[in-house]
Amino acid sequence: MGEAQELQLSIGVKEGNGEREANLSGPTHVSDRSLLPQRRSVNWWIRIAIYSFLVIAGQSIATFLGRQYYDKGAKSKWMATVVQLCGFPIMLPYYCIPASRNNPIPKDSPIPSKSPSTKILASVYVSLGILIALDCYLYSVGLSYLPVSTFTLICASQLAFNAFFSFFLNAQKFTSYIVNSLVLLTISSTLLVFQGEDDSGDDDPSGGLKAKYAIGFICTLGASAGAGLLLSLTQLAFRRVIKQGTFRAVMDLIVCENMVATCVTAVGLFASGEWKHLNGEMEGYKLGKISYVMNVTWTAITWQLFSVGTVGLILEASSLFSNSISALGLPAVPVLAVIFFHEKMSGIKGIAMVLGIWGFVSYAYHHYIEDRKSKAENRNSRNVEVPKALND
Repeated sequence: MGEAQELQLSIGVKEGNGEREANLSGPTHVSDRSLLPQRRSVNWWIRIAIYSFLVIAGQSIATFLGRQYYDKGAKSKWMATVVQLCGFPIMLPYYCIPASRNNPIPKDSPIPSKSPSTKILASVYVSLGILIALDCYLYSVGLSYLPVSTFTLICASQLAFNAFFSFFLNAQKFTSYIVNSLVLLTISSTLLVFQGEDDSGDDDPSGGLKAKYAIGFICTLGASAGAGLLLSLTQLAFRRVIKQGTFRAVMDLIVCENMVATCVTAVGLFASGEWKHLNGEMEGYKLGKISYVMNVTWTAITWQLFSVGTVGLILEASSLFSNSISALGLPAVPVLAVIFFHEKMSGIKGIAMVLGIWGFVSYAYHHYIEDRKSKAENRNSRNVEVPKALND
């Protein structure tokens, strides 16, 4: 799974590796170079592209299927929550692959750190799983009461929440581009507070009740805050507890936390009594029983693909970068909602969408500048070290 020294989550390991190379190579000042930003390899960009595709495609398809679930007559919010999490068994065949293929160790990777105890890992998986269960339920409530276009635009605010939590938990550095991005995304979500009256028509899935719109808005905003916290905690767990930059670590985290979250939401499904109405819900589904089964099945699968992409981006870059990729796919959803669900694209939604796109572009440009800067610094360091090596 790539060069471990390129992982942002392994800063402490990278410094130790730089010192080890310095000792092996003599006085060539490699330890000074190890402190410079690392240039990204082609393999890193390929992994980023794959994970980004999984995030954008998985999120967009799953959101549309979730809206269709309610739009065609289904009403169980706990069932909609369970299907977001119960797809983890499709990941299990991965563990049948030989270990040598699961975790290829790069030749230039540092010695892996000692694995944490089972109790510590279990506590991390359980804590994250409970948080995911609560977060997914809030998303289900929000999606049931809001048009999908409004829902997705509010979800863009999770980038701001993620940046806030990352600042305290992961020492995230803020640049002018990041601040500009966060301000724009915050304004974009705030504008939708005034959208309630425009969504009180026939296209409002809540039936035009302002109270339900308010509940949907609050739940979606709360879910966005929870998602921001969850991503920051996941990055913290990789850096402080798991300390392994392998795809196996990604799969272990996804499977275990989703298993816990599925159990929690299943308890909610039975405790609420909604399970008694599932048969009638399937019978009354406007598109038929087969379409109902296909809807919940593909919803489960696409959310798992989204999870793989999200955690993979956290491992390769950071939680804030993962969230920014997630925000990239959000502007397309309102446009598609107008086509497939015949929702109105009001002036406020249009402005919010433009601000959301602007905010993402600002954040993407920040990464572009940082990558160019790292290339220039590494190039300059090599030019300086060559004369020094000749003089020595």
